[in-house]
Amino acid sequence: MAPKILIMGPQGAGKGTQSQRIVEAYGVKHITTGGALRANKQRDISDLDLEYDTPGAYMEAGELVPDVVVDAIVEAALDEVDGFVLDGYPRNIDQAEALDEMTDIDVVLVLEVSRETSVKRLTGRRVDPETGENYHTEFDMPDDEAVRERLVQREDDTQEAVETRLDVFEEETAPAIDHYSDHEGYTTIDGEQSPDAVWADIDAAVERKVEGS
Repeated sequence: MAPKILIMGPQGAGKGTQSQRIVEAYGVKHITTGGALRANKQRDISDLDLEYDTPGAYMEAGELVPDVVVDAIVEAALDEVDGFVLDGYPRNIDQAEALDEMTDIDVVLVLEVSRETSVKRLTGRRVDPETGENYHTEFDMPDDEAVRERLVQREDDTQEAVETRLDVFEEETAPAIDHYSDHEGYTTIDGEQSPDAVWADIDAAVERKVEGS
């Protein structure tokens, strides 16, 4: 059985890293809100009678894409695959309720980290503008001095931007996580552990569900 997995948690919890390991271990598709939107930037949404006629127009204007559009795009992405790990959706309780109508989730993984840890992980991230490779000032800096000198911090990884993103998470996404607390596949994972220890807990949670199906 190809499992249908939802992975949730604050920014910096390690969802992207662990999603890739889930993909490799279980052969499922990694679906992210950002990826789904980028793949559908020119999708015609004129029938919805919104401000713009494509998702890309909202993105180019720096505006949030309306939930009704995100819901439709995510649903289309889920319909194309047998198993998946869904990362970055739902972001609020309305999207969680919409997801309930789209598909049956097997496992809900919630990576838990403190706000302090999220801030440290995100503000320490650096990117190489030439290669796009990501590094971290504390955990993973390149050996090459020339590479170190050209690393930059993304605008959304500044202290102020990170604090704002975490405020939005606590206000909007935390209730969406609570929405799944009674789900039979709901599992909390200590995201403060090493990536390998986090993965061991995730793998065990998914295996229990797969074997029990």
